[in-house]
Amino acid sequence: MLLPLLASSQAVAADLPRFLTDIEASALFPGADRIADPEGDPPVAAVFSAGEQVGFVFLTSDYVNTTGYSGKPIHQLVAIDLAGVIRKVLLVEHHEPIVLIGIPEKRIVAVLEGYSGLDIGALVRGVNGDHKVDVVTGATVTVMVMDDNILRSAIKVARTHRLGGLQPKPEDTGPRAVINAEAAEGEVEDWQALLSDGSVHQLALTLEHVNAAFAASGDPLAMKQPEEGAPGESFIKLYAGVVSIAAIGRSLLGEAEYRNLLQRLEPGQQAILLAGNGRYSFKGSGYVRGGIFDRFQIMQGDVSIRFHDYQHKRLRKIAAEGAPDFNDVDLFLVPADQAFDPALPWKLELLVGRATGATEKAFLTFDLAYSPPEKYLTYIEPEKPASEGLLSWLGADAADAPLWKKMWVAKLPEIAVLLVALGVLTVIFFFQDWLVKRPLLTDRVRIGFLLFTLFGLGWYMNAQLSVVNILAVFSALVSGFDWSYFLMEPLIFILWGSVAMALLFWARGPYCGWLCPFGALQELLNRAAKQVRIPQLPMPWGLHERLWPLKYLIFLVLFGFSMHSLDWAERLAEIEPFKTAIILKFMRDWPFVLFAVAVLVPGLFIERFYCRYLCPLGAALAIPGRLRMFEWLKRYKQCGSPCQICRNECMVQAIHPEGKINVNECLYCLHCQVVYSDEHACPVLIQKRLKHERAASMSTGGKSEVALKVAEIKKQAREKTGVVTAPDQDSGSPA
Repeated sequence: MLLPLLASSQAVAADLPRFLTDIEASALFPGADRIADPEGDPPVAAVFSAGEQVGFVFLTSDYVNTTGYSGKPIHQLVAIDLAGVIRKVLLVEHHEPIVLIGIPEKRIVAVLEGYSGLDIGALVRGVNGDHKVDVVTGATVTVMVMDDNILRSAIKVARTHRLGGLQPKPEDTGPRAVINAEAAEGEVEDWQALLSDGSVHQLALTLEHVNAAFAASGDPLAMKQPEEGAPGESFIKLYAGVVSIAAIGRSLLGEAEYRNLLQRLEPGQQAILLAGNGRYSFKGSGYVRGGIFDRFQIMQGDVSIRFHDYQHKRLRKIAAEGAPDFNDVDLFLVPADQAFDPALPWKLELLVGRATGATEKAFLTFDLAYSPPEKYLTYIEPEKPASEGLLSWLGADAADAPLWKKMWVAKLPEIAVLLVALGVLTVIFFFQDWLVKRPLLTDRVRIGFLLFTLFGLGWYMNAQLSVVNILAVFSALVSGFDWSYFLMEPLIFILWGSVAMALLFWARGPYCGWLCPFGALQELLNRAAKQVRIPQLPMPWGLHERLWPLKYLIFLVLFGFSMHSLDWAERLAEIEPFKTAIILKFMRDWPFVLFAVAVLVPGLFIERFYCRYLCPLGAALAIPGRLRMFEWLKRYKQCGSPCQICRNECMVQAIHPEGKINVNECLYCLHCQVVYSDEHACPVLIQKRLKHERAASMSTGGKSEVALKVAEIKKQAREKTGVVTAPDQDSGSPA
């Protein structure tokens, strides 16, 4: 269902401590014993086990807009470890009506348990493919909102705290660094100058550094296998530079090798030079032709790059004057599809392993951070990429696109079907005069549309409006309005838009009579009841007139409760069986199913019983329906006096005895217009037809035969109307 929602974009920072009060650390991380005080803005709280930090816990509503169906935030606690892997998601507070009343909360909790073990870094980099949401039938939007909240907030936390290899994301609106081509064509520099200005960065590790790192890792087997040698002995001296930057490339490679490199580089491709000395080789002693370099990788933002042998060229030495001799000097070509940007910082992660058994090893990584020299950079405002395709046009193809846009794109087929159906219904109403002159076609069109409404809109698309929508509108207008969540359910949004327009033309009839799935269910059941000859119970006008205001009283009670507590109003709105019969398809606890059946059974004997007397949604739509600007239903002055055919045949008794149509109660089924246009059913048209037939027969001398025929037809008309008429005058008009 669609609910306009509150505009609150973030929960206050004080919410996280409030929810942490009753949470044990062990409920977030097995073995954890302490949750530190929240820090930061938005806040996170560190979680510890035996004095060692194991991760963070945060509240989704502190990071993203978590407003749900109810117009209030959905609060979820998320525990994420230092590797960027989600360990626990707890639903700590919500006001979602579909979960409070309808779908057991344990089904939602089961979905949240599926997030345990989700690697956020791998998700962002697309390592494990697209993330799939385990949608709960009947609570699709609620689950989608929760999923969006968890992923967006977890990615923000991971970037802020550099978890899972993610880095803080620069603002897209800020100036972007690019290589200044003119400056990059600078003078060739010697080795010491390259080190001094940052053209070449280094990582220097001694045996002492490596042994201390493995000792700090806490692995007792790795601690027992230290590197043997003098503590100050070099383990590795590793140097790196981006040689696709012209000045750096010419300095390190020499003019001839740099020209060779330019011939190999494809558009968008970059090159990195690595050189190393020491007892440890960054290439690995086990490297073989056709393999992959597994001892290091390049990280830039969320992208990790590993190199294969065909992207590598071994060099003899570094050409820069004063450069030392190296055991390894290697050139690596970065594939263009990796989108490596030489103007942005990056790092090399060096993997160091240590044997802890016959076939087992412990591993640590050491980082060489690289930033291009400022003298080669310039800053420009980023260009907006041209939109391509529908997703780009809607802005829904970006990773951080609003959820409502993604929902619209995901439901494009259903949206198209609904728009076609609304177009067909509009044509029916605008050309009703042509249609109602064909009674059989009118009836078949109506049955077909009701079947589509029940099975298509209702049971398949779950596009059932509710009085809860209206109550939430008023609540949102008081507290603040957020269009993004109003747009969350595209089918419901479109339906409400069509209802708003239809109220000006035809009052509530188009929705209640044609587009309401529960109304369609009632009418189709009643038609089936008539087919099996279940007797229909006529409602005396006096009783009917006193019962129909009941639905207005129900709506006013619900509206009053919503002003005090929307939660209570949502609970009381269970007087609508829509959720049970349409959204959940009777798959619900037995008291709700029993109530829905109890509402439907009287409809077998009294057509549209619930619509007539109990529906608060119908009452709510009838109130603004009084503002309609057009009168489409035609009447004769004889309607109601003396003719009562339409009144007796109206399925919801929306026609007063005096012939006036009560638009508050009319469902616009068009049956009265079929009678109005039928010269064999409407007494007014019967009289006109008889007059013409009598005139034609008089001219041919068949007066006595015509008189008998006219008398018989008049008798049938009097019996059908249920009134006594005086003998006609010669004019043929009713008395």
